[in-house]
Amino acid sequence: MISAKTRLLLAAPLLALALGTASACSSENTDCALTTGTCTVTFDRGVDAKAKVLGVEAELVEATDTTVTVKIGGQNVTVPLNDAEQSGDFNLRVKSITQDQVIVEISTGVTVTE
Repeated sequence: MISAKTRLLLAAPLLALALGTASACSSENTDCALTTGTCTVTFDRGVDAKAKVLGVEAELVEATDTTVTVKIGGQNVTVPLNDAEQSGDFNLRVKSITQDQVIVEISTGVTVTE
């Protein structure tokens, strides 16, 4: 059985990451969940659309009716609508593509539980 002290020591780095994640997702076009390490980013189309999330910059590179290309952590990744792709430590899922906006969910896969 793992002691409470050991659980606390194991959980501390994850909690620190989650707290850093919450502070890294503070711009107007992001909505981040502290416990799941997931940020939903709404990019406006037709502008220089960027957001700082999960400690990196995410930038909308291109969007068509069916795919979105996002530059995250210096890497371009193309993701089909309603599908997901991985780029380095990040998972990206395109939730919506409209004429005016693109909504992308970006996550690390790290979750924090009590």
